[in-house]
Amino acid sequence: MSAGPSGSDAILDRLLTLHPKIIDLTLDRLERLLAILGHPERALPPVVHIAGTNGKGSTLAMIRAGVEAAGMSAHAYTSPHLARFHERIRLSGALIGEPALAALLEECEAANGGAPITFFEITTAAAFLAYSRQPADWLLLEVGLGGRLDATNVVARPRLTVITPVSYDHQQYLGETLAEIAFEKAGILKPGVTCIVGPQEDEALEVIERQAERVGAPLLISGRDWTCGFEGGRLVYRDGAGLLDLDPPALPGAHQAENAGATLAALRALGIGDEAAARAPAEAEWPARMQRLRTGALAEAARRVGAELWLDGGHNVAAGFVIARHFRDLPEAETHLICGMLDTKDSAGFFRHFAGVAARLHAVAIPGSASGVPPERLAETARGAGLEAEAASSVEAALETALAAGARRVLICGSLYLAGSVLRDGAG
Repeated sequence: MSAGPSGSDAILDRLLTLHPKIIDLTLDRLERLLAILGHPERALPPVVHIAGTNGKGSTLAMIRAGVEAAGMSAHAYTSPHLARFHERIRLSGALIGEPALAALLEECEAANGGAPITFFEITTAAAFLAYSRQPADWLLLEVGLGGRLDATNVVARPRLTVITPVSYDHQQYLGETLAEIAFEKAGILKPGVTCIVGPQEDEALEVIERQAERVGAPLLISGRDWTCGFEGGRLVYRDGAGLLDLDPPALPGAHQAENAGATLAALRALGIGDEAAARAPAEAEWPARMQRLRTGALAEAARRVGAELWLDGGHNVAAGFVIARHFRDLPEAETHLICGMLDTKDSAGFFRHFAGVAARLHAVAIPGSASGVPPERLAETARGAGLEAEAASSVEAALETALAAGARRVLICGSLYLAGSVLRDGAG
């Protein structure tokens, strides 16, 4: 079957039609396909498997920076993408090319033979094919949803696992309590494989420790085996091997100390030297995570009136807390939010953190999404959470209104899909 003039986009559209009518979280569909493909998941470079609710992507980006600083190569698998699907699959640091992606997707489509399979499962199979065919020193593998029954969890024996902070998100699939969600995340633990555990609520940590004991997985736990935080403007990491006094992370936000700590613990566990590990937090890049936009039409409109424009894709309650904390700590300036959110998210809980931080919220639809909260309803929710709020017809219209009202700091937030639409329009 030919990819045709539309290339990988056309194939991805076809793969969406294979989605089961009911999502039953199981690995059976993917395991069947991987067997047909010759089990590429058994021929991968050494894997670092990363789960958690918040911080997975930032931690992966920092680990990749440390690996590359040591002169080694790393494949990386992340989701969702922001502007193009190709962002999900990095081969030795570079995004997969269009001809290679189209060929892999077609191969998986043909092998699957039209059987029901989720979009994430079949595209994960394509990624595993790519990683199995190109050598690298490491594969950094981010969980898509949960962990225990996530498509990435077909890797039987990773070299290392990481669990970043666990909080509430995707409750419809992972459970309503923190303990239930933590159990799903802890499903990536494997016998004899060390796990780096980031800062956790007691309820989540108890579950992770219990599961680790059950399967025989050694843990290196934040606050017990290692600590990391800001001291005098420096990033200070301590564990049994000694202290690292480092430049602060390139990614903004106080919470990045937690992600940097997990990164440094992981790099030391992998045997990456301290010189390279020390560069990891300061050299990592990860778009739409408290990103200051400096190029594109939106940034230019803000710059003309001396305003800052920021972008963040965080979309759950815990993300709202760390984003609001960061903006509260910035020099005083009238701050407005431009926000779009999916209807599966706790928008009221997200907004509550911004009371007293943002002067006004401008609610927008998420372009191309049928699951977004209508702007008028989102604005009403924001008002109920203590914010002045109004609906806007688009991000552009919302920014124009915010700047005319005196905003000198504007944050576009609430959804990775909204962030992706902004980046696709040329912002950066």
